[in-house]
Amino acid sequence: MDVRTLRWFQQVADGTTLTELGDVEGVAQSGISRALDRLEGEVGTPLLRRSGRTLRPTRAGLAFRRHVDAAVHELDDGLAAVQQLLDPEAGTVSLAFQPSLGTWLVPGLVSEFRAAHPRVSVELLSRQEELVPAVGGHEAVELEFTTRPPEDPTIRWRVLVREPLLLAVGPGHRWAGRGHLDLAEAAGEPFVATHPRSHLWEVTLRLCRDAGVEPQVALVCQDLPTTRAFVAAGLGVAVLPVPDAWTPTHEGLTMLHLDDARAYRDVGIAWSTGQPMLPSARLFLEHAVRRTGQDAPDRR
Repeated sequence: MDVRTLRWFQQVADGTTLTELGDVEGVAQSGISRALDRLEGEVGTPLLRRSGRTLRPTRAGLAFRRHVDAAVHELDDGLAAVQQLLDPEAGTVSLAFQPSLGTWLVPGLVSEFRAAHPRVSVELLSRQEELVPAVGGHEAVELEFTTRPPEDPTIRWRVLVREPLLLAVGPGHRWAGRGHLDLAEAAGEPFVATHPRSHLWEVTLRLCRDAGVEPQVALVCQDLPTTRAFVAAGLGVAVLPVPDAWTPTHEGLTMLHLDDARAYRDVGIAWSTGQPMLPSARLFLEHAVRRTGQDAPDRR
């Protein structure tokens, strides 16, 4: 059924004459009459009856009208929702992020973005799983803050921040007074590890093995705050990121610079090229890149 004809049926059922409707729509009265006749043919029964100069709904027309109203209302809501998404200043941005980035990078970027674009809604999703990207999958996520470069060629990834990696030791450790360290000295030290499949642990293993050290894992933690707490308790050492905004959460925790130029991890923002990016998401991507001092993102 033609949506325009359904709208005409609504107006005629409300008492609008064919002449009035034709003037408003810029359509000949005969054209509207033929369209309404076709609608009645599709329904299989008369929907309107003449009453003086106007057409009134029949009993079938009244029953049909209730469903037409509901269907057209839902259609209008859907069109409005799409228009809202297409309006960069009134859409919704869906963002996924690793928990370790939710304590410093994500809050600041989202807060600044909301202040500059108050009508844009931001949906946040904290994800423990690093191996499977949130973007480009079944989840309705357009942008993702992640430290793991994607392997999928359809997902682009732009580095936003480079976090230095330092060796964390507890207050009673013999290295607590030092400023830097070669990881080769850590042979035999117990390590507090992040979970084995995390990108941070992969980088830790690479740094240790490049220094000729096979780390002895004493404890495994699922998040950075717990890792820091265990190190502060003297239960081992750990290679941890130190973003610019990081402040020690455990008194006496010492961070030693590592004598390795590759002791860092990159934090980036990922998005899928498999579908067009909505304008509000593009607006946030440009905001994140601009605020972190990088070049404007590739628009491909």
